[in-house]
Amino acid sequence: MLTRRVLIAGAIAGAARAAGAVTVERSLYPAPRPAELWRRAIPTPEELIDGAALGGRVGYAVADARSGELLEARSGLYGMPPASVAKTITCAYGLARLGPGFRFRTRLLAGGPVTAGRLDGDLWLVGGGDPMLVTDDLDAMAAGLAEAGITEVTGRLRVAVGALPAIPEIDPEQPDHVGYNPAVGALNLNFNRVHFEWERTGDTYAIRMDARSETLRPAVTRQRMQVEDRRGPVYTYELRDGIERWTVARAALGDAGSRWLPVRQPALYTAEVLQLLARERGIVLRDPEIGGEPPAGAPVLAEHVSAPLEEILGGMMQWSVNITAEAVGLMATRRAGAPGDSLADSATEMNAWAHRRLGTRRLSFVDHSGLGEDSRVRPVDMVRALVATGSEGQVRSLMKPVIMRDVAGNPVYDHPVSVVGKTGTLNFVSGLSGFATAPSGRDLAFAVFCADLPRRQALSEDEMERPDGGRSYNGRAKALQQALIERWAALYA
Repeated sequence: MLTRRVLIAGAIAGAARAAGAVTVERSLYPAPRPAELWRRAIPTPEELIDGAALGGRVGYAVADARSGELLEARSGLYGMPPASVAKTITCAYGLARLGPGFRFRTRLLAGGPVTAGRLDGDLWLVGGGDPMLVTDDLDAMAAGLAEAGITEVTGRLRVAVGALPAIPEIDPEQPDHVGYNPAVGALNLNFNRVHFEWERTGDTYAIRMDARSETLRPAVTRQRMQVEDRRGPVYTYELRDGIERWTVARAALGDAGSRWLPVRQPALYTAEVLQLLARERGIVLRDPEIGGEPPAGAPVLAEHVSAPLEEILGGMMQWSVNITAEAVGLMATRRAGAPGDSLADSATEMNAWAHRRLGTRRLSFVDHSGLGEDSRVRPVDMVRALVATGSEGQVRSLMKPVIMRDVAGNPVYDHPVSVVGKTGTLNFVSGLSGFATAPSGRDLAFAVFCADLPRRQALSEDEMERPDGGRSYNGRAKALQQALIERWAALYA
């Protein structure tokens, strides 16, 4: 790790050379050290990579963020798994195709006339792909239904889901129970997760499955949990008779706890929660029917409008939310007129768009979030894309500040190099890409990808959530990424 002295010395040395200092022919003082001596304090890439002892491969590229001049690269033309760094491209894709002011809309429509509070026809719940919809929002829609004077619905609860394709899970290779790998579709509630809570009472457990939000906890029945006497696996999942059936090993529970589990049928999940919230207001809705489209011109009874896309993407880049990336990517593809019936198809459309608009040569995404390990990005292509979005552009403004750290791992808030970027992490895969501003003010665009794929591919499903050595690998990879950034800031300032 370079010291602040070396980084600042590099900037001062550059300024001194530019000033053109004048020397005398003879001096009574000892001869000064060579002007380039400061460079000898900068480790070589090989020294930094060998010191990290990651195994596998490390690839990177760094360029001047304004001119695009490539300054340094290693395995720059080798495709690497980007993990969540992929969301940077999705961010640019969504902004270009949808616009920063785009808003998702979820609506309740009347499928027949309303007379004296009675809807003679079907009530339509129409999904618009909103990845940020939560139970509180749905409760406000149920309240809007009551405020519209509805007290009775004679027809069915119909659910229109044509806005986006129904994707049961982002990456089929992930364990069943991880909440970051939910379904994606036209209706997405609570990031398509259900809250599982347990508490021991004697020899049994009190179990609760609910669609909780900040203020509400409606219990659901389409997601069910059963405790079984076994040591492993911790969870099993089965979709049977329209019910998502989970089991959990008693030995893994302890006295009490909770966790979020993924939902695979989000349209039915959302519809059931709407039924519960409407019933609290005296409005009884029949069991939902999925599919179809509401009648043309059906009046809007209640509507939830999302925040602007720019705000949604800022949250995605901050918290790296997979479902947000997938919903935005799918919607961007649909709005362009491409079918995008699967994540792979939609990602292929995004790859082609990036080739045309960002100057990339060989992007190969299989989704929009980077969760699928088969995605590949060459470091030089990632840097080209960053340069094309602009060093002062909107994508950069939505990136998260990267906190630099000292050798003990403590944050250094006055670090001379300012960095914003997007991280990406899978088991034995770590990436970081973004912009770094050197002490001299020079802006650099960079991408660093680290991956030990043989080690990752050797993991069993039970090992994937917390593999031995995974945390240590990630820590060493992040330290290497910082060291490379410091090297570039000193060397190219």
